[in-house]
Amino acid sequence: MADVLSAYIALIPVTLAQSLILSFVVLAVMIPFRILSFPDLTSEGAYPLGGCVCAVALLNGVPPFPALLLSAAAGFLAGCTTAFIHLRFRIHTLLAGILVTTMLYSINLRVMGKANQPVFREDKIYDMVTALGLSGTYAKMLIAGALAGLVLLLLNLWFATERGTAMRAVGANADMAEAQGINVWRATIGGIGLAGAFAAFGGGLMIQSQGFADVNVGLGILINALAALMIGEAVVGKQTVARQMLAPFAGAVIYYQLISMCLAIGLPPGDLKIATGIFVLIMLAGPALRNRKTAPARREATRL
Repeated sequence: MADVLSAYIALIPVTLAQSLILSFVVLAVMIPFRILSFPDLTSEGAYPLGGCVCAVALLNGVPPFPALLLSAAAGFLAGCTTAFIHLRFRIHTLLAGILVTTMLYSINLRVMGKANQPVFREDKIYDMVTALGLSGTYAKMLIAGALAGLVLLLLNLWFATERGTAMRAVGANADMAEAQGINVWRATIGGIGLAGAFAAFGGGLMIQSQGFADVNVGLGILINALAALMIGEAVVGKQTVARQMLAPFAGAVIYYQLISMCLAIGLPPGDLKIATGIFVLIMLAGPALRNRKTAPARREATRL
């Protein structure tokens, strides 16, 4: 037991830094699913796109933070493309996301010119804190945490504005929003583009953290983000905008601590995706199973 606890404690700094980076991807999943009622898979392609764009930018002498902004811009275009395909051609949101994600794989290869690219020697955004004497892991925690806090604050302010409220109205009822004079196309394309930007920004942060970019880095990231979002909503709630915005960040931190515990007790890393998939399945199937159990009692009460 002592060995398990010590192994878990040793993993906390690393997983905390990773969770703060993952929180941007969880946010990218939350915005389409919860705010816009637009089930979307583009994040799985936008995440490696951001990493590839950031890596190429760093290799060409672009400073670390502008490289992240370029990543976000590329992700924004990817998200806008998905929304446009859905709105213009009436293709289902999931299929539109799959099409864009599939095309992004080839685009990522074109951007980097190969499947993976090391950036160990290039300047990173974390170096500005490392120079103050903090170790690499704690520098990543500080920078990623500061960026996450800033984004959380800005999103809460944004969704309190007229345009932010309009975006939420489109997600609640697009027909009613259009009847009220809201531009549904602009709100949808802007919202999905924003989600893609966050996913790509997270990808850029990740490659600056690990020191290399890979076109396959996004494989399975969507299911991890969904699991983190469900955990965050279960813990924080989603009754208000502030809670809904906080849920991705809290969920990402808790999710990675659960991953740390699984690794500490000896679960092979290769089995983590199975465990995550089973967890998401249970979370999704739970309401249906509870309804089946309570349905006979409700019918009996109706007869009485």
